[in-house]
Amino acid sequence: MLLDGEAWQAKFRDFRSEAWRLETLPAYNVPQEAEEIRVFLAGERIDPHTHSNEYTEDLKRVRREGKTKGRVHLVTRPLSEYLRYEFMYYLPHAWAGEDIRIMDVTERRNPLADVQDYWMFDKSEVVLMNYEADGTQISREVYEGDVTPFLDYQRIALAESVPFEEYVKGFDI
Repeated sequence: MLLDGEAWQAKFRDFRSEAWRLETLPAYNVPQEAEEIRVFLAGERIDPHTHSNEYTEDLKRVRREGKTKGRVHLVTRPLSEYLRYEFMYYLPHAWAGEDIRIMDVTERRNPLADVQDYWMFDKSEVVLMNYEADGTQISREVYEGDVTPFLDYQRIALAESVPFEEYVKGFDI
């Protein structure tokens, strides 16, 4: 079953305890971000101490409700321009309550090399994120099989990653 619109939004509103994502791409082609990326590449940066938007406010709501939201992003160095842009937002997102972790596979074997992006809700439902090679999203699809492999992928990603703030210590984002 493909997910879009209200059904997709409901996943983030209605999960009971945890929403978690594995991100594997070096860039995502999101038309709504094009202007922000252009400004970022021109040298402008947000102030992570004061940045707030709908996403950070929702993260605070999730935390107040005793739920968690997290992700692990697989990366290789040098970071793509898109990742540098995305990392700029990760700091205020982490401060708002998202558990963001980085799994750098630059100089080691990637145990998740064949795993595609996905969201997992409450460790019981998986939504596969389908992308073109350039990072353009094709669809979101509810996975209808056994979620056990995705629980294993999450376990591996969490064990082999580091918290975002630890990862970026010492380099300019």
